[in-house]
Amino acid sequence: YQGSKDGWLPKYLDHVNEHGAPTRAMWTDFAFNLFLLAIASDVGGYFFVLAVSNVGYIIFNFLNLNSGWIHRMDSGHIERPWKAPTWLIGLNTVLAFVNALFLGAGAKVWGYSNALWVGFIFAALILPVFAYRHYVRDGGKFPAGAMEDLGLVGQDLGVRKAGILPYLALAGGLAIVLIANVIFQLPA
Repeated sequence: YQGSKDGWLPKYLDHVNEHGAPTRAMWTDFAFNLFLLAIASDVGGYFFVLAVSNVGYIIFNFLNLNSGWIHRMDSGHIERPWKAPTWLIGLNTVLAFVNALFLGAGAKVWGYSNALWVGFIFAALILPVFAYRHYVRDGGKFPAGAMEDLGLVGQDLGVRKAGILPYLALAGGLAIVLIANVIFQLPA
């Protein structure tokens, strides 16, 4: 629901009922999870779906833990109800890379050598969804409410003070995952 309000996911998901509940997002989530349960026809299938979904979860966790320092650099001037201490932002960043290590090392733990790659493919499916919503549906502009939440005026994204650092963090995280996946092997 929130991803739709912010212009990241299909507009269809931002509908709420008369009580303010995001019904379309909840029904879409239910249908998707029902589909995942349906394709897992045995215990091995359930473990495979779990392994692939964990890849997505840890990717999401990595991005969120790193977003703290990126947001602090690019939008530190925005008033917020609570500001995390700098030491906690630093610890979160370290833990993001520890999680990346665990992702690479543990991706084969249930014997599915391709779970990591299937998880990467499923995570990458969001890119065309975002591209359609942002460039086709919204004409390359974010919704006004999303820009206001960031303290930005119009469609000006402001000065990106973090520069190349977020991209280096992504590359570093991916490198850690891939190296850990090669180094840590299950005994034969």
